[in-house]
Amino acid sequence: MVGHGVTMRLWRRWLKCVELLRPACGRRRTYLWMVLVLAGLSTRPELAGITSFVRILDLRERAYRRLLHLFHSSALSLNRLTELWTQLVLKLFTPVMVGEYLVCLADGIKVGKEGKKMPAVRKLYQSGGSNSKPPYIMGHSFQAISLLVRGRMGSVAAVPLTTRIHEGLIFSNRDQRSLLDKMVTLLLSLTRSWEQPVLLVADAYYASRKVILPLLKYGHHLITRARINTVAYFPPSRPSKPRRGRPKVYGKKVRLRDLAEEMSQFKTAPSPIDDDNTRVQYRCIDLLWRPVGKLVRFVIVRHPQRGTIFLMATDTTLDPLQILMLYSHRFKIEVGFKQALHVLGSYAYHFWMLDMTPIRARSGNQYLHMKDDLYRCQVRRKMNAYHLHVQLGCIAQGLLQHLALNHGTMVWRQFRSWLRTMDPTKPPSELVTAYALRDRLPEFLDELAREPNTKKFLRTFRRPRNRDRMRRAA
Repeated sequence: MVGHGVTMRLWRRWLKCVELLRPACGRRRTYLWMVLVLAGLSTRPELAGITSFVRILDLRERAYRRLLHLFHSSALSLNRLTELWTQLVLKLFTPVMVGEYLVCLADGIKVGKEGKKMPAVRKLYQSGGSNSKPPYIMGHSFQAISLLVRGRMGSVAAVPLTTRIHEGLIFSNRDQRSLLDKMVTLLLSLTRSWEQPVLLVADAYYASRKVILPLLKYGHHLITRARINTVAYFPPSRPSKPRRGRPKVYGKKVRLRDLAEEMSQFKTAPSPIDDDNTRVQYRCIDLLWRPVGKLVRFVIVRHPQRGTIFLMATDTTLDPLQILMLYSHRFKIEVGFKQALHVLGSYAYHFWMLDMTPIRARSGNQYLHMKDDLYRCQVRRKMNAYHLHVQLGCIAQGLLQHLALNHGTMVWRQFRSWLRTMDPTKPPSELVTAYALRDRLPEFLDELAREPNTKKFLRTFRRPRNRDRMRRAA
């Protein structure tokens, strides 16, 4: 669809990937609006909601309502879009593999929202607060899943797959699912399209039987950080003579904190997460963990600068240093959150519901089981709009990462700005890639406007270029 000029290569590769998402759209026009939204997410310099799309794409005023309608339209299927994106990620990137396992990262993010007529907005507690991060906010609570991939230059990144709001709404008072249950359900829905086992890496919050048992049931595994007060058991010793009664299930009780003090049991090896000659001490031991009733591999690592960390893995065949290396990549998903918040604005939506009962300050969950069916349908429609916006943000961020990791040299060549710490030998960030795309956005839209399938659409909703206005004035 785009010309063969050298300066349009990035956009040509970008559009080729987006075309593979076409089956998620019920109509051709819906697909064209989705292309514009993805282009806006990838290039907009400001995070002013739908208004920023109209500005960066140079659209007419009436396009604002059409863009709002896209997120609320049934012609764009959220589930189908998520499925196509998870399949496309494996084609665009080289995933980090541990044997036959794909490596996924999981974490949560809480985004502040001030609207009194926004479903699922509730009072949230933020752990690890700072001067710019208050302990309590009103907002949406998301849980996200990313895939760990490796670029051509050897760098490792976390490509966002999907994210959903898992807190704030109670549709049925019989629904007893926790956040952990919803996270596992979300992960299993992604793995069905892959048909490959997954190794999930997460923080200590996900070290729970509600996560481990469903994962083991479907052939997946978990790597997470163990709490310092974790208690485990040695396997029971078999008596020389059989005795009456039920045999022992657990042996001697032990605390991980006590195991960390037995320095004679530690081994020394080069650190897999440092580039210098740093050496770490580690101890690996397989113990029975009572919440799941199975053997779990615990790894205690002493780093000379970073202190002691306790790790656990449900796969007892993994090497201890490999467990440490995989967990060291967990922060990649948090880096992705920062890019989504400050560069793309994936969570910068402002959709509100006119007929919604206003929420009070510092209120909790919104209970809808006493509301009528029409009200509940309106809430679901608004939630689908939130999820579509964030899902398109995940796709736009993944496309920027695809260009940065797989076509980094081309991105640096088309980067027309300046960075104090610019290093062309390393893959560019999403910000640098967005600058490179933004520099050629008008030419990209001009090329699209010349195509027979998009000519009428863009000429209807796009404002004339400045040179066209000057020509008409003359």
